[in-house]
Amino acid sequence: MSKSSPVQILHHPLFEHFKVNVKIKRDDLIDPIVSGNKSRKLKFNLTHAKTHGYKGILSFGGAYSNHIHALAYACKTHDLQAIGIIRGETHYANNCTLSQAKQWGMTLQFVDRLTYRLRSNKAYLQQLRQQFPEYFIVPEGGSNALALLGIAEICHEINENEQYDTLMTPVGSAGTISGLIIGDKCQHNILGIAVLKQQDYLQEEVRNLLNNAEPDYEYESHDNWQILANYHGGGYAKFSQPGLQKIQDFSLITQVPFEPIYSGKMVLALLDLVEKGYFKQGHRIMLLHTGGLQGLKGLIEQNKIKENEWPLPLALQAR
Repeated sequence: MSKSSPVQILHHPLFEHFKVNVKIKRDDLIDPIVSGNKSRKLKFNLTHAKTHGYKGILSFGGAYSNHIHALAYACKTHDLQAIGIIRGETHYANNCTLSQAKQWGMTLQFVDRLTYRLRSNKAYLQQLRQQFPEYFIVPEGGSNALALLGIAEICHEINENEQYDTLMTPVGSAGTISGLIIGDKCQHNILGIAVLKQQDYLQEEVRNLLNNAEPDYEYESHDNWQILANYHGGGYAKFSQPGLQKIQDFSLITQVPFEPIYSGKMVLALLDLVEKGYFKQGHRIMLLHTGGLQGLKGLIEQNKIKENEWPLPLALQAR
């Protein structure tokens, strides 16, 4: 973990009409369970935990967290224990995401929303370190300096064989775009699509992550990236029926599976930007598929999407 992933050309009538070239880095294919940016972010965190003699990893997430799901499986395969601090009530332990995490050996500790808001609080983290001294603490979403090193490898892989102008990624906890900024070294435009409303928070979080990863980093000198805040669809994990239909149609045309929380919102942004002439003719766009397809099971379970309209990848159908 993590393995390299293929790059695929995307054909779509809109791209042909506006004469733009679009490819996608298929990080969703890295691993059937620990895929996408989760694989990248966990790579060096797992190595750090093992080389420093930790018994396991403790981290944070919601009831349907891709990060928690991936962490549980990754720790199992690396002979590490795992503790998940979960926002919500204990009955969530029976949902499709957390029941698998439990099967893979993760210990779940449920906390109320007020306590969960302390997940970045220094005093709270110190309390957890004292309570679990043998566990390495990883932030929500896996986004820390070690995660950025794993994400940066994406740029090295793409740049070996591909020519492109803009690299697009969905932005949740800001770890992925921060890692791309470091790995790209100002060679391309980096365009983030916010999947939640907190635009100001995301800008500040990128700055914090970059400063922690590279203490001598000059924030103002990197002006090759931006985060677009108008494509969150109402907020995190919110979407409209027309938006869902557009993502489904795009998947059918391109034969690439997407989910509507992260990668799907990037797709909607791409289609809108192309149609509005945001990209000049001949512009070369590279999309980053950040995985997260296991989240489809949670959306189906919550009746937010219909199972027959969102076929799961084979590796997830059997789980």
